[in-house]
Amino acid sequence: MKLISILALLLMNPIVIFNAHSNDIIDWYEVNDTVMGGRSTARITKGPSGNVCFQGDVSLDNNGGFASMRYNVDPQSLVDKDHFVLRVKGDGSSYQFRVKSTRRQQHSHVYTFQTTGEWQEITIPFTDMTPQWRGRLLRMKNYDGDSIAEVGILIGNKKAQEFKILLDFIEAR
Repeated sequence: MKLISILALLLMNPIVIFNAHSNDIIDWYEVNDTVMGGRSTARITKGPSGNVCFQGDVSLDNNGGFASMRYNVDPQSLVDKDHFVLRVKGDGSSYQFRVKSTRRQQHSHVYTFQTTGEWQEITIPFTDMTPQWRGRLLRMKNYDGDSIAEVGILIGNKKAQEFKILLDFIEAR
């Protein structure tokens, strides 16, 4: 009976991947299409309530089209969890939540979510995070939570647009 109680407790207690009120936003960094010659711009600042504010302009000039922010996580296993929860306030655009299992891994596991312009908690089942590289779906298994070393948020909707998203926290539950 005690083993069941311990397992239930582990499943209920979230693992905090990032919390804007207890982690420093300086650890976030941008990776935009400028790495390939594109012209998109983005910046990461402290938002009005202490959250992370990621905003800028996505440009399609020079074959561009994306902006992203990334955060290195202390590598760990999430095998006793099955989903992520993000608290965000977007601008009504679609964004991608991206996870890498190791820092050297080239592909990411990706989940696209729609923002509403209001604060929302986005629930992302691990099993719905597909392996992708440069926008192409790979023939690999979906994310399983074995390990995590990096998270990110990307906007790349195949259109030129201004964007702004606020991030309060990311948890694994």
